[in-house]
Amino acid sequence: MAKDASLDIVSEYDLSTMINACDQAAREIATRYDFQGTGAKLTFDRDANKIEIEANSELKLEAMIGVIESKFIKAGLSLKFLDKSEEMTENNMISRKTLPLIKGLDQTKAKQITALIREKFPKVKTQIQGEAVRATSGSRDDLQAVMAALKSADFDFPVSFNNFR
Repeated sequence: MAKDASLDIVSEYDLSTMINACDQAAREIATRYDFQGTGAKLTFDRDANKIEIEANSELKLEAMIGVIESKFIKAGLSLKFLDKSEEMTENNMISRKTLPLIKGLDQTKAKQITALIREKFPKVKTQIQGEAVRATSGSRDDLQAVMAALKSADFDFPVSFNNFR
């Protein structure tokens, strides 16, 4: 008899994909005509999990956020990773904004995931393990149905999957 299949549900991005998307956005910002001479700059800080942007006006910052979002979509990254709630700061005619990247599952998010799985799939067992939720079932088809249900669920955080065995 085969052993149970398992799946880890996490809220993480692929670092290389994130670096690539941010580099492409920075390259586009550096070469676009409407950003020439505005001091527009984009930096991705992988240690602090944030993207910092600066330009000479708030309008340019909003345009830069649009460029970042388009690169995220092309790279297959969820826009829910971007936290755009922080306020813009202005200093010496330079506007700056920090976009923290949301990463990881806390207890409340993990409980939302387990509640949804238990409601829709009573045969699937769930277990919260730190910043991941492990779903276990005797059938791989059940786990694939769980993946589809979680992708279609409207959470306020991104959901990804690891260790599908």
